[in-house]
Amino acid sequence: MVRCVLGFIIGYTMMLHFPQYELFWGLLSIILVISPEGKDSRRLTQERVKSNFIGSAVGLLCHLIDETKTSVLIIGILLTITVCHLFKVMNMARVAIVTFLIVMLQTTNHTEIATPILRFLTVGFGCITGLSVTLLTSVVIRHYKKKLHIEI
Repeated sequence: MVRCVLGFIIGYTMMLHFPQYELFWGLLSIILVISPEGKDSRRLTQERVKSNFIGSAVGLLCHLIDETKTSVLIIGILLTITVCHLFKVMNMARVAIVTFLIVMLQTTNHTEIATPILRFLTVGFGCITGLSVTLLTSVVIRHYKKKLHIEI
C-alpha cells in the first residue's frame, strides 16, 4: 500500500506541476507497474516495466504507419502480444496492450507526431518512477525486517 500511495503522490504532484506534458499517462503507468504484493514485487514490477515499454514502442511504431486504420490497430495488438512472448512477459501482455492503446487512441492538443512521442516519454517516466519506488522501498523494508528480525 505504501508503494502505491508513494507512487501516486509522486505522479500526481508531477502531473499538477507540469500539465502541459500529459503526465496523467505517467501517473497511470506508475500505478500499473507498482506491485502492491509483498512477494515477488521486484520481479513483477520489472515485468510490468518491460510490458509498458513494449506497448508504448509498438504504439509509437504503429502511429508512424497510420494511427487511424483499424487494421493497424489490430496488427499493433498482435505485434504487442508477439513481442511480449519473445521477451517472456506474456503474463503482462494485457498491460502492454493497454499501453499500446494509450499511445494510439487518445487525442490531444499537440501536433500529430508529437502526441505518440510524448506518450512514450510519459509512460517511460511512469515506469522508471514506479520501478524506483519499488526498489527503494524494498531496500527500506529489507533493512527493517533484518533489524526487527522479521521473516516472511
